[in-house]
Amino acid sequence: MQLEQFNYDNKIVRNFGIATIIWGIVGMSIGLLVATQLVWPAMNFGIQFSTFGRIRPVHTNAIIFAFVGNAIFMGVYYSLQRVLRARMFSDMLSKIHFWGWQLVIVASAITLPLGLTTSHEYAEMEWPIDLGITLIWVVFGINMFGTIIKRRERHMYVAVWFYIATFVTVAVLHIVNSVQLPVSGWKSYYVYSGVQDALVQWWYGHNAVAFFLTTPFLGMMYYFLPKMANRPVYSYKLSILHFWSLIFIYIWAGPHHLLYTALPGWVQSLGVAFSIMLIAPSWGGMINGLLTLRGAWDKVRTEPVLKFMVVALTCYGMATFEGSMLSLKQVNAIAHFTDWIVAHVHVGALGWNGFMTFAILYWLIPRIYRTELYSKKMASAHFWIGTLGILFYAIPMYWAAVVQGLMWKEFTPEGVLKYPNFLATTLEIIPMHMMRAVGGALYLSGAILMTYNLVKTMRQGKLLANEPAQAPALLPVTTNEQSTHRRLERKPIMFMVLALIAILIGGIVEMIPTFTISSNIPTIASVKPYTALELQGRDLYIREGCVNCHTQSIRPFRSETARYGEYSKAGEYVYDHPFLWGSKRTGPDLHRIGGKYPNKWHFDHLLDPTITSPGSIMPTYPWLIDQELDNSLLTAKLEAMKTLGVPYTDKDIAQAQASLDKQAQEIAADLKKNQVHVLPNREIIAMIAYLQRLGTDIKAEPKAKEIVDELN
Repeated sequence: MQLEQFNYDNKIVRNFGIATIIWGIVGMSIGLLVATQLVWPAMNFGIQFSTFGRIRPVHTNAIIFAFVGNAIFMGVYYSLQRVLRARMFSDMLSKIHFWGWQLVIVASAITLPLGLTTSHEYAEMEWPIDLGITLIWVVFGINMFGTIIKRRERHMYVAVWFYIATFVTVAVLHIVNSVQLPVSGWKSYYVYSGVQDALVQWWYGHNAVAFFLTTPFLGMMYYFLPKMANRPVYSYKLSILHFWSLIFIYIWAGPHHLLYTALPGWVQSLGVAFSIMLIAPSWGGMINGLLTLRGAWDKVRTEPVLKFMVVALTCYGMATFEGSMLSLKQVNAIAHFTDWIVAHVHVGALGWNGFMTFAILYWLIPRIYRTELYSKKMASAHFWIGTLGILFYAIPMYWAAVVQGLMWKEFTPEGVLKYPNFLATTLEIIPMHMMRAVGGALYLSGAILMTYNLVKTMRQGKLLANEPAQAPALLPVTTNEQSTHRRLERKPIMFMVLALIAILIGGIVEMIPTFTISSNIPTIASVKPYTALELQGRDLYIREGCVNCHTQSIRPFRSETARYGEYSKAGEYVYDHPFLWGSKRTGPDLHRIGGKYPNKWHFDHLLDPTITSPGSIMPTYPWLIDQELDNSLLTAKLEAMKTLGVPYTDKDIAQAQASLDKQAQEIAADLKKNQVHVLPNREIIAMIAYLQRLGTDIKAEPKAKEIVDELN
């Protein structure tokens, strides 16, 4: 049989590998800065562009899309060529993909600290960047499927299944979650509001973890682990069951992020049920990986790459089991909004994604540079430093979470909250946050050590940019097919369509009834749209990233209603574009903050939080007092809201500026009575207006005793 000669493109693999290393150090360094700010808020150095609220999304997006994203493309471009026995479809598309992705990362790193954000977690970038992500993802898809079509290997290996599912699902998630109405070049509003927006966001957020941080890494695990161990995959049949059950079940689980909220109960129940079922396929992947090492466990003792892979798979198993347990309502009632969620996420990110990326870099770089790893001892040292970093990070966060969950819910024998001041809990867990920062510093140190090791490895070798290879041309289809799935593996487009159907079912079942059946979101007649000034203040709240620390969702627990007030109702959020329920309480919930304190209290709290809350770890916001409120887009914002269904009249829009000025002057006059002199056109006035509005559209329903007293 005549063999065809061709070359693998290692240069694009090298480029993505270098980008992975650089962005990994950048993202981890920002993460360390974020962690220190939860102990010493002055670590923003008094700069508005480096506060926790603004740079926390820089950290999360840098790790997810810059570090992990580049690692995915590095692994996919290397493994895809070899399992398909073909060079990538287009060198030009490979270059466009690489540089386009780096441009998206840089644009995000510039705009997010500037406060140009949509506030959707893991998708904070504004609409121009979303369009850029879409275009680059399409380029990647064309390049990948072009390579699959011109392959010389008839069957698609397991890894390719996961790459296909990743491409189609991330495309669907990104498009659905990014439907926004632009107001200007860098401002937009989501077309969804309130409860529907929350459902879409966490359908996206949970499945971004599933199909960006999980499925491509499982694909890489199926390729790189057998290569590293020189052993075949444990079970082909298990890989089939693992793949199809995982992509079908995962997509349903997003609502478990919204338990006890205003989301319809039936959607919450679906999320819980499928989250529990998710244990089986998740552990199927972990077991298939670990059992691939059968007969090769002696190598784990001497090979650093296998050490990293074993811990990565173990962390994957732990994180997926924990995710299912956290979806149980009894567990969620204590753990949600606490540091448990932070620990859970980082066991997956640091252990699963980080350690597998390190293993692949250590294995791959020497091969494309045709040399040996500079120092195995250094790699082993990195493994132990990184492992200690994960432990020092996660264990204090679990400890802090238990403290938080119990302190928030504890009552005295007399039936009143034992710790009514939220700050008491915050001060109690500061030592745990210090330990978390130490863990982050250790993990970052290990990554820096790896960088030195790999740079020395590159310098002692030479990149084989075009690696010679040979393979027979694609063989014709034979009649002796082994199984139905084997036949399916020969049809990549059919495979993609079936994967797409599998992932669409869950989203359709959960979203369409929530969007179309009005009884899911009962309206409340007293709920009115925000005034022009309040809408401006809300946008400032979004700009400053306040949602990263404060929730606006009171759950129907005795402890929460006693602390914050009446629990939140679905109808209260119908004009919220976007929703701002939050996912972590570093500070107290704000949904009933309106009218609780005078205007001067809010002024002092934003000027210097320690004035009103001694010991607070919230940063100061003096620039809100100095900066003039920008009303240039006011009319466009109200018109956009009207387009989205908010009942602003033409008169409201025409008189928006006058209405804004009047309300601003009233707040400024009230502050002046309390010896605070601030101009009514300053940003802090709008922020106060928004905070004073929160939760005031409905009154707390009278308790039974109050009803009896009124009747008497």
